[in-house]
Amino acid sequence: MATVLSDEKQMHLSHVILQVLEKTAEGRFVGSSTLPLREIKRVLADQMALEQEIDKVVQARLQSYSKKIHEGTSEWEVMYQKTFAEELRKRKLA
Repeated sequence: MATVLSDEKQMHLSHVILQVLEKTAEGRFVGSSTLPLREIKRVLADQMALEQEIDKVVQARLQSYSKKIHEGTSEWEVMYQKTFAEELRKRKLA
């Protein structure tokens, strides 16, 4: 369930984020927007990689239960969200 964005979508989202930041008083950039765009894209990529890592941990945990929970069911969705939130708390990300 982790989000995966193509390079083009990451770049588009980076531009949208930069435009929003530039509208704030604190978000004024002097010079080229290349460095801020690159940093925004890096942060997005890092976040997506972290979500993929947590997704693998959560799926492995759910598959290890003695009572089989079938992916796509409402029970699986609830357990996935709960376990994902627990993993975020363990990593002090929530």
